[in-house]
Order: sequence, then C-alpha cells, then structure tokens
Amino acid sequence: MLHQAPMKSRDLAIYIFLSLAWGLSFLVVLHLVLAFGWVGAVAFRALTAAVTLFALAAIGRRRLDFSAGWKPFAVVGATTVAGQLLGLSYATPLIGTAMAAIIVISIPLFSMLISHVWGLERIGLNGLIGLLLGGVGMVLLVGFPAVPVTPSFILGCVAMLAACFSAAFGSNYASHKLAATGSWEISAGAFLAGGIMCLPFLFAVPVPDLPGFADIIYLAIAGCVMSAMTYVLYFRLVASIGATKAVSVEFVVTIVAVIVGAIVLHEPLSVLQGFGALIIVTGCALVLGLFPWQRNKVAEVPLPHVDGTP
Repeated sequence: MLHQAPMKSRDLAIYIFLSLAWGLSFLVVLHLVLAFGWVGAVAFRALTAAVTLFALAAIGRRRLDFSAGWKPFAVVGATTVAGQLLGLSYATPLIGTAMAAIIVISIPLFSMLISHVWGLERIGLNGLIGLLLGGVGMVLLVGFPAVPVTPSFILGCVAMLAACFSAAFGSNYASHKLAATGSWEISAGAFLAGGIMCLPFLFAVPVPDLPGFADIIYLAIAGCVMSAMTYVLYFRLVASIGATKAVSVEFVVTIVAVIVGAIVLHEPLSVLQGFGALIIVTGCALVLGLFPWQRNKVAEVPLPHVDGTP
C-alpha cells in the first residue's frame, strides 16, 4: 500500500505553475517553429535548457554525477528530447495546439504498456480498462475532427502519437537504466544529448530567416522557464507528493492548452473529439490510480525523468 502524501500550499503553487507553464508552452512552440523551423526550435531549446541546468548546478555548487556513462543519456536524449519534441514541433502547426495537447496525455497509457512488455510493471484490471478506454478515445479524437481530414492532418496526428510513444519509451528506459542517477543529471544530460542530435538535421530543415530579438526571448522562455525550471520544480513535486499525483498535472496542462487554443487561436473541436478527450482522461486516471476506490492500491507508473510535455 503506497502512502498518499498530502499536498501542501507550496506543492499546490508548483502544481498550478506547471499547469500554466506547460499549458501555455504550446503557443510558444508555434512561435518557435515559425522563427527557427521545427528542427531548430527543438535543437536550440534543448541546448538552452541544458546550458541553464548546468549553469544553475554550478551556481548552486551542485555536483553532477555522470558516471552512468554516455550511452543511457544518449538514449534518453534521443527519445524524450529529440524524438518527442521534434514530433511535437512538427505536428502542432498541422493539427493545432488543442489536438496536440490532448494527444500528449496518452503518454501515461503508452508508458504503462511499454512497462508491461518489458516486465517492469504488471497491468491490472484497472490498467487494462484504462488502456482500452484510451484507445477508444484516440479513435474518436483522430477519426472525427472538426476540421477536414487531410493528409497533413493525418501525418500530424501520426507524428504526435510517435512523439508520445518516444517520450514513454525514454521514460521507461530512464527508470530502468538510470534508476540510481539524479534528476538533475538525467535532465541536463538528456537535453544536451538531444539538442546535439538535432543539430545535423538543420541541414535538411534550416532556420527560415535570421531570428529577431523577440524570437530569442521566446527561445529563452522555452528553454530556461518551460524546460529547465519546470523540470526542477516537477521533480521537487514528485519528491513531495509522489509520482502518481505529480503525473496527473498532464490533465490540467491539457485543459489549459485546449482553452488557450480555443480562445486565442480559435481552434475548433468537434463534440465527438471532446467526448474522446474525456474518455482518454478517464483511461489515464484509471492507469494512474487517481480514483478514490484505487487510493489504497495505487500502482505507480514509471517516473518520467524527462516529462512528456512540450
């Protein structure tokens, strides 16, 4: 039986900040893609986050331990940073922030499925029902949009799902191979490795034009605040209230992103898509053990060392 730690006022403040920061980050992603291209947006953001984390560690005299070797950091960087963020940056302009945000909450479902296949966690009845609900929700979400189903829309949905699967894969890999490594090291190492991996792709997808001052400010916000700072706060939240409750911030992030997309960008969602999103949220809640009747036997999902958010 896992102890459910109560949420203190500081925890609640961090929870709200993460919800707003990651929910609004979808708008920042759109701006970065326009300014730097969908590859440059990821490469420069990841490297900015890595530099920020290394700088904060140096200022705080925090000793970073990378004795685990370069390979596991490279794998996590390739999946949770390069794979996830490249897919997100490519897909968001094609399908909209609301759709992208809703699909992101499939990460816990993918994570539990991968964990079961690898033998890291057994899927119980609640988890199985949650996975099935998530699959039904995805069908409604992608199959009945309020916009025309064009090849670019389908490609965007596929890219977004691939990004979510990549994030879940990297999360499980990190939980398994880097269990003894601190979150600062994993985050900094993954951002550095992922950013470097993205750089060669700039030859195929170059930066469209010379970025302006406002573009640099957006990049700093995305790298320093919405990546580096949020991960530090996220892991503090995990240590305080547990991974299950901390991961549930994804649901609030989605709500914020959908509201912002509807109000600011006037993005439409069909009734069936809304119903599909509700089903996905229900499925994820079952997987994460967030319902009252599950509180005495919550099965923690693998801790996402680099979270599945933009």
